[in-house]
Amino acid sequence: MRAAVLERFGEPLSVQEVELAEPRSGEVLVRLAACGVCHTDLYTASGADPSGYAPTVLGHEGAGVVERVGPDVTLLAPGDHVVTLFSPQCGECIHCLDPRTNLCLAIREQQNKGFLPDGGTRLSRDGEAIRHFMGCSTFAEYTVMPEIALAKVSPEAPFDHACLFACGLSTGLGAAINTAAVQPGSTCAIFGAGMVGLGAVAGCRLQGAERIVCVDLSQKRLELARGQGATDLLPAGENAVEEILAMTGGFGADYTFEATGSVAVMRQAVEAARMGWGLCTVAGVAGRGETLDVVPRLLITGRRIAGSSFGGVKGRDQVPQLIDRYLAGEIDLGPFVSHRIGLDEVNRGFELMEAQDGIRSVIEFA
Repeated sequence: MRAAVLERFGEPLSVQEVELAEPRSGEVLVRLAACGVCHTDLYTASGADPSGYAPTVLGHEGAGVVERVGPDVTLLAPGDHVVTLFSPQCGECIHCLDPRTNLCLAIREQQNKGFLPDGGTRLSRDGEAIRHFMGCSTFAEYTVMPEIALAKVSPEAPFDHACLFACGLSTGLGAAINTAAVQPGSTCAIFGAGMVGLGAVAGCRLQGAERIVCVDLSQKRLELARGQGATDLLPAGENAVEEILAMTGGFGADYTFEATGSVAVMRQAVEAARMGWGLCTVAGVAGRGETLDVVPRLLITGRRIAGSSFGGVKGRDQVPQLIDRYLAGEIDLGPFVSHRIGLDEVNRGFELMEAQDGIRSVIEFA
C-alpha cells in the first residue's frame, strides 16, 4: 500500500510503497477514506517532540471502513464505519472504569513507543520495521489498529467530517462538555480559534453558555468562531485579559479555555478566569521544556486550572455520540474543512498549516 513515511526529522514526508501485515488477535484492518492533517503530526515531523521516533507513518485523525478483523475481535465487523482513536478505551482498566478520566492504561506503554500491543509492528519496508504513530498511522491507504482504538460511528457521517472527531474537534468539544462541564448561563472565554478552540466554542454553546468570548490573532478565524456560537470577538494581544475583565465587571469569565499551546497564552487564560470559582482548562500542548508561570494568589483566590487530553472523551462511547449530535445539526463542520488534498500532497497540508491558511486540510483517499 501507499503511505507517507517520516524518514528523518525536519525533512518532508516521503510517499512510498510499504507492506502492511494482516491483523492479529484483537486487531482490525481499516481502509482509510479520509484523514485530517493535525498540528501534532507536524510537531513530530519537525523533531520538536522529544518522544518522537522514525521511521514512522504519521497521521492519527482518520476515518474509514473495517475491511477485515483478526481473531478474538468482538466489537467490530467488516463494513463498519470507524473513527481512529489515539486515546483508546479498553473498558476494563481502572481509568476506563472511572468517570474522572479518559486516559486508558491498557496499551499505553507500547503505543508510546510506536508499537502495537504485542510489542511489534504491522508496517514494514523490505524487511525493516516501521513504527505506528500514536497507534494509528493514518497517512496511509490502510492501517491495522487494536479494536479498542476504533470507534464505530454512523455510516451517515461523511468521512471528511467524521475524521475531525478523531482528535482536534473532540478535544475542543470535550474540554467544554467533559473537563469544564460548562454550566448554562455562564460566561466563557476561549483563547485560540483553531480546530480545538472552535470546538470549545461549539461545546460552550451546546452547554448553554450565555456569553462566549473568543480571542485570536486572525479576524477570519474569529468570524468562524462567531459561526460556532461566539458572542464576542477579541483580537489577541497583551490587553486581552484586561478587556475580558472589563467585559465581565472586573471579575473575569466563569470558564476559560487555552487552545494555542503557548504558555504565555495559558497564563492569560488563568488570569482571565473569575475570582472565586473560575476554571481555566488547558487543551493546548506546550513546547518541549516550557513551563507555566502562575501567580499563586490567583489560585488562592479561587481560580483553578485543569488539563484536558482529548477533551476527556472516552472514545468508543462518546465519539459516536458527538457525531450523532453533528448529524442532528447541532454542530456545523462545513467551515472547518478548508482544503481537500490527496496523499501525495501531505507536505502541502503541513505548509498550509504553518501559513495558518484555513482550519483543517483533509486527505481524501480514492
